[in-house]
Amino acid sequence: MRIELPKGAKFILDSLKAAGFTGYVVGGCVRDACLGIEPHDWDITTSARPEQVKAIFKKTIDTGLKHGTVTVLTDRNLSTDGINAFEVTTYRVDGEYEDHRRPAQVTFADRLEDDLSRRDFTINAMAYNETEGLVDCFGGQEDLSNKLVRCVGNPDERFSEDALRILRAVRFAAKLGFEIDESTVKSIRSHAEELKFISAERIREELTKLLCSPHPEMIRNAYEYGLTKVFLPEFDRCMETAQNNPYHMYSVGEHTIKVMEHIPPEVHLRYTALLHDIDKPKVKTTDKNGIDHFYDHARYGAETAGRILKRLKFDNDTIKRVKRLVKWHDFGVGSLPKEQTMRGFLAELGPENYEDFIAIKRADMAGQSDYRAEEKQAVLESIMKMHDDIMSRGDCLSLKELALGGDDLKKLGIPEGKKLGETLNKLFVMVLADPSLNTREKLTEIVGRL
Repeated sequence: MRIELPKGAKFILDSLKAAGFTGYVVGGCVRDACLGIEPHDWDITTSARPEQVKAIFKKTIDTGLKHGTVTVLTDRNLSTDGINAFEVTTYRVDGEYEDHRRPAQVTFADRLEDDLSRRDFTINAMAYNETEGLVDCFGGQEDLSNKLVRCVGNPDERFSEDALRILRAVRFAAKLGFEIDESTVKSIRSHAEELKFISAERIREELTKLLCSPHPEMIRNAYEYGLTKVFLPEFDRCMETAQNNPYHMYSVGEHTIKVMEHIPPEVHLRYTALLHDIDKPKVKTTDKNGIDHFYDHARYGAETAGRILKRLKFDNDTIKRVKRLVKWHDFGVGSLPKEQTMRGFLAELGPENYEDFIAIKRADMAGQSDYRAEEKQAVLESIMKMHDDIMSRGDCLSLKELALGGDDLKKLGIPEGKKLGETLNKLFVMVLADPSLNTREKLTEIVGRL
């Protein structure tokens, strides 16, 4: 098999060889190349020690000398698609793992096979150079052909070394559309609790890659293997909460999965889908006819979504966007709102979030039953038309769009401070109700009466 190497990677491998060392591209880039996927990162492993790598190349960065990693910067004329930085790591074997996260020490090795044996999965434990071709000591090619995620060697040892590999196995299966080897699944189940030793940031990174993959439904596997119980127990309760309601045909959790499958793979949208019904288990009630109801689940769910995302160390912007969409995802359920209500909704949602709102509405409906489906679709289309009419008219939807601002009110005698803010808000509420009031003359007259 021949892999087309970037110019920079080829230059590094050739330079290492000329200096008397062996070197290979390794890991995910080899896996992706074998699958016909263009790699984004090209990692290199070598028999050269870090100080020897630094001596061979002019421009290097001490990325992680303790673990044998040096970043080599190649000239721009060797750049392929802007790639001119390559991590070059010395063959190594890991020492004892004391915290299920990282080895206490590493030992540099002389053989490529020793380095490959410490890696997580067979499909990530292949190496390549143009002299020897593909080096596959653990059946990675066969597992790629069989669409299988399987640990290198003993899965219990691999997961004990780094518990994040437990979630990574599910993530790779979701990314590639693969199954997970039975012995690997068995070990995942027995080591699931060890995810508690992993930082929220690392969990978030893997969970996000899973959710934004072509197969977000693999979160069902994470639930079945006992993983979400550790870092997202709220989802487990959703999976275990039935919805005996004519509008639904799935449990809360299965409905959630369907919604994720029908929404674009953008981070804030997939997390909105994951969390939009997160508080349904808390607010569930059943009437005398045996019908389940989930009153106010969106309002409560927005706060719970915020706490979960904060726990996962998300940035404030993503938290705000997801909370806002969770809070308003049920807007328009039941009947078509009036235009005044629609303007108030857009003011709260923010017009810039409207397309995301429509995306979650469509996905939500796709995960429901066919009960009154045509009616729901008609309401959504009417909401969309109402939005277009409001935007085309240029109706005021924020304080900054009021015909009078704070400076204008001060000139009219309104003192700066609480009174000025209250007056602006009163004017805004009036204009939301009647957009024709949004002129300097009319608002000035209203201020006089106020």
